[in-house]
Amino acid sequence: MAGAGDRISPQTFVLVHGAWHGGWCWRDVADLLRAKGHRVFAPTLTGLGERRHLLGPDISLSTFVADVAGVIEAEELQDIVLVGHSHGGAVISGVADTMPERIRALVYLDATILKNGESAFGVLPAEVVAERRRKVAEAGGIAMPVPEVTAFGVPVDHSRADWVRRRLTPHPVGSYESPLALSHPVGNGRPCTYISCTDPLYLPMEPARAYARQAGWTFIEMPTGHDAMVLEPEALAGLLEGVG
Repeated sequence: MAGAGDRISPQTFVLVHGAWHGGWCWRDVADLLRAKGHRVFAPTLTGLGERRHLLGPDISLSTFVADVAGVIEAEELQDIVLVGHSHGGAVISGVADTMPERIRALVYLDATILKNGESAFGVLPAEVVAERRRKVAEAGGIAMPVPEVTAFGVPVDHSRADWVRRRLTPHPVGSYESPLALSHPVGNGRPCTYISCTDPLYLPMEPARAYARQAGWTFIEMPTGHDAMVLEPEALAGLLEGVG
């Protein structure tokens, strides 16, 4: 972690969004990082955001891993700071498992951590899983309906609340039902940082926080809500610059 007075060399960031979101949610963070000379890529996962027309029953967690790996390969990226928010944490673990040589460091932003063979629904609290499955069934069986922005720690009167509400899209449930396939331990030997958003605390991520602490990862508490990239883009951009 660089000191506050250190000059930050240009870096390459790949920012992976979480459930119901899209690459759009990183807009402010990406603008701030690019203004400082960094390269930033914020892909949208299949079936979400501007790719919502691709929503279907066959989307799995491996689809998302392939989405991000494909961007890294196509753009020929190296020495990446790979950031995953919320459900995107499982995605970056999958990417690191297959191409660790491309990655400088991993950042889990209030993110899910899955081990080999685990699924998101397998680690979430049972009552949360039951409620989400009920809503999926009511909505046709393919996707989890969009929750209110307050579910992500965004106050209804926040200046970005309407923007977030407009942009959220139903999330393919297959990515929560399907397991993550890993051939190596989580992180695959790359330096890992966990950023925990604490105001308010997003309770479904408590198992991931415990894992990060036990694994000895760099652990940072950020006094903001779950959607830190929306709520505190300046502070988050500063933290990401110091990683690695």
